[in-house]
Order: sequence, then C-alpha cells, then structure tokens
Amino acid sequence: MESVYLIRHAKATGQEPEARLTDEGLRQAEELAEMLAAHHIEYIVSSPWRRALQTAAPLGRAALQHIHTDERLQERVLSTLHLDNWMDVLERTYTDEDWTEEGGESTRFATMRGLEVLGELWNRSERTAAVITHGNMLSLLLRSYDASFGFEAWKNFTNPDVYVLKKQPGDETSSYSIRRIWPD
Repeated sequence: MESVYLIRHAKATGQEPEARLTDEGLRQAEELAEMLAAHHIEYIVSSPWRRALQTAAPLGRAALQHIHTDERLQERVLSTLHLDNWMDVLERTYTDEDWTEEGGESTRFATMRGLEVLGELWNRSERTAAVITHGNMLSLLLRSYDASFGFEAWKNFTNPDVYVLKKQPGDETSSYSIRRIWPD
C-alpha cells in the first residue's frame, strides 16, 4: 500500500449509528466519488454505521470496488450517558488518553483499534485504499501520524473531509506525509 485516503463521512442527520446522510450529504458523497476517481482507489473499507456506508457507496460504484466494513472504524463512544458537556468531555480525552466517562471508550483504546485497521491496510498489495470513518476516529488516526492533530483540528474538520496519508518511498523508517485534499 502506498496511499490511504482517510475520509470523514458526509453531512448526516445525527450522531447515532443509524443516522442517515442529509440530502446535502448525499450530494457530497457523489462529489467525493468524482473527486477520488482520479486517485484510482483499489480497496475501500468503511465503518458499518449508516452515514459512513452511504458516503462510501458512490465511491464503491465509481471505483468498481466492493465496500468492506470494519467495526473498528466506528465512531468512539464518549459515554453511555447523555452529556450536556460533551464538548468538554471530548476535549479532555485529547489530553488524558486513558480517561473515560461512564460507558465510554478511552482515546488510547479507540486509537489502537483504528490503527489495527491501518496496519492491515499498509500490508495489502493494493496501492491505494479509502477508509471511511467518523470525525473523532479520523482525528485520532491522523494524530497517530502527526501529534499536532488534536481537539482544535477536530473542531475544524468538515463533513466530508479527506486526508491522504502517503508512505514515503524508500524510507525504511516508514515515515508518512499527510495532506488534506477536500476542498472547502
């Protein structure tokens, strides 16, 4: 694998696993597929949550690729409780990777499950892959490759958003470059 396109789903109706894309989000998913057509995506893996799958569908059709699902790409659950202060809770998880709210998942654990998927992708024979996931998971994955991605970067993400992670050729230390390619 040479490049992995890390994609946040298009605009959705909510945050629950069954939330659908809005009409605007459906149009965005089509635009995303058109934009990525030039990148010759050879493998697609998505969170099983509906909004991610709906974002992936046009890309799968355009690239003539099956969409694989992987539960490790689903969004991190901050808590099983309703949190009026969820933004404060989320911000704290970027500074204390092991902290959790009741029923929630730590930053460390969520990052590990996402990185397992990326580790498997880097070992595949295809040259390019697309990963469709959610905002917090996207920020955690990017942060693993560049520590500057944190809470503020997460707040600046768009729906959708796309970053390309490229393995640097001939680099035995496996360094990577990150570049945002989704136009605002």
